[in-house]
Amino acid sequence: MTRVEVALRAGARLGEGPTWDPAGQRLLWVDILNSRIHGFDPVSGRRTVQLTEQHVGAAKPRAGGGTVVNLRDGVGLYEADGAFRWLHRDPVPGRRGNDAAVAPDGALWYGTMRYDEKPGGGTLTRIAADGTATTVLDDVAVSNGTGWSPDGSLMYYADSPTGRIDVFTMDGIRATDRRPFARIDTGFPDGLCVDAEGYVWVALWDGGAVLRHAPDGTLDRVVELPVGRPTACAFGGPGLTDLYITTAAVGDPHPLAGSLFVVRDAGLGLPQAPFAG
Repeated sequence: MTRVEVALRAGARLGEGPTWDPAGQRLLWVDILNSRIHGFDPVSGRRTVQLTEQHVGAAKPRAGGGTVVNLRDGVGLYEADGAFRWLHRDPVPGRRGNDAAVAPDGALWYGTMRYDEKPGGGTLTRIAADGTATTVLDDVAVSNGTGWSPDGSLMYYADSPTGRIDVFTMDGIRATDRRPFARIDTGFPDGLCVDAEGYVWVALWDGGAVLRHAPDGTLDRVVELPVGRPTACAFGGPGLTDLYITTAAVGDPHPLAGSLFVVRDAGLGLPQAPFAG
């Protein structure tokens, strides 16, 4: 039996995007609807909270310190001292930023969605360090998990309402040849990560579990949670061996909903590149 522990009782309305920050030796994650970026040092237990002026879909470490954030109206940069500037501002009424991931080359791939989750209202965009933004997908409902294989030749992606994880071939900086990788029968695929063996882990919104799929797409492992709305997962800790799982309290009455969970010694994660900008 896999042992799932509560790392933090947080009560997040919509926890998302756990990311290990190796420079700070902390886990970064966000509470989208409460406009907060959380930091957690699992060794000391130290916690930090940074408020943002807009709903924040993702926060990732930058190579020079600070974070890159996927906000309601676009992508912004926080310096280490807290100073903020826009990198790419693209406000669309009724739309906000959602999950995002940094590719091996240091570019940010960030998703958007409509608040009403209308099909076709969201996008997936690649943004380089200099702020050059290139739309990858322009017909998305709820853009969610994005991750790359250990050799960088494949990209995995979940548009949650489709009920599946798709895989693309990476051709330089382009994602091509989209095809289904795994279909989800219970709940909806949300945030995902890829481990050092090329296995794909995905959190199931309304599914109460995290699944691990082998590189050929077959289901390999099920990690059941006490709450119904896990949102994303990532490996963290000094050795990248612990799987952290964010969850949402919105729509889930369980007393632990919105907590940050951890599965210790779940596997071995891939080191994640910081945003190059």
